[in-house]
Amino acid sequence: MTRGPTIVRVAPNSGRGIKCCCCRCCECINFGYLTSQHGLIKLTEALLGSLCQSLLVKYGLSEASSMGSAFHGFLTTASACLLTTSLLIACYVLSSNSQSLIRQSIFECVFNSVACFMYLSASSYMGVAVNIYLYPRYAIVNMYAAYPAMTAVYYIGVVVGIVHGVDAYISYKYYKGIR
Repeated sequence: MTRGPTIVRVAPNSGRGIKCCCCRCCECINFGYLTSQHGLIKLTEALLGSLCQSLLVKYGLSEASSMGSAFHGFLTTASACLLTTSLLIACYVLSSNSQSLIRQSIFECVFNSVACFMYLSASSYMGVAVNIYLYPRYAIVNMYAAYPAMTAVYYIGVVVGIVHGVDAYISYKYYKGIR
């Protein structure tokens, strides 16, 4: 038995476009998504992920050899999740049809579940590496900035992992049609 086509309906004037003095311009852009609950969660994931990535690159690259694979694993996790989250935000803002279609698929649920696991595991590994390899230098060297920055990275990583977990739960509820 084959299933018929899925019909997606988009409500007109649902916060899309830019409000000019007497009309709306660029109605193909869905800025209303950015103020929705799902949009705010995605923006939080992107901002925290970019904060982790920038701290890793600015303060951690010089210490990457001493932290080993913990640094590279966290940088890979942050980069991959930030890229995917940014692409999802761009798709959702540029097309409300893609927002409906992607959200009702299993992709976002699986992506957020994997991102949650990756951030939490990379954060725990990074926490061990930072405390074993960077703390002794921090105790000896005055103004050693790598230790506090990498400590902030793995704490923020735990937070962004939890946010991805919450987003996975919300996405699963959306996928199953539970409101």
